[in-house]
Amino acid sequence: MPIERSGTGFKDVSMSFSKNPLTNDVVTIKDRTAIARSLRNIVFTRRGEKFFQPDFGSRLSESLFENVSGAAALAIRDEIDRSITNFEPRVILRNVKVKPNFSNNEMDVTIVYTIIGVDSPPQQLEFVLLPNR
Repeated sequence: MPIERSGTGFKDVSMSFSKNPLTNDVVTIKDRTAIARSLRNIVFTRRGEKFFQPDFGSRLSESLFENVSGAAALAIRDEIDRSITNFEPRVILRNVKVKPNFSNNEMDVTIVYTIIGVDSPPQQLEFVLLPNR
């Protein structure tokens, strides 16, 4: 949900919607933080959850009911890849790694991407997926 491109970077509204004490405007997040937040929002938004955009998001939550396995990791990787490729035009997706952690019953996810139009090295976003019960 980008609001504007500022020079060589990006600026989005913070999801906290808190007020900046100096400007009395909504707090914004910029550049790498804005892109990383957008990627997390895309991955964790269920399809059909966003009004007037029923295809936005991913079916990731449906995969979290499955047992932790290599096949489930592949399905999650493909869904993350599809959703980011379709809904985040500001990045080039380099790699999505989903590693099953059998001892903790979770999936460790690493997303590697390059921000388009920004001269910076590839970025990495990591998070853990826990099963929905």
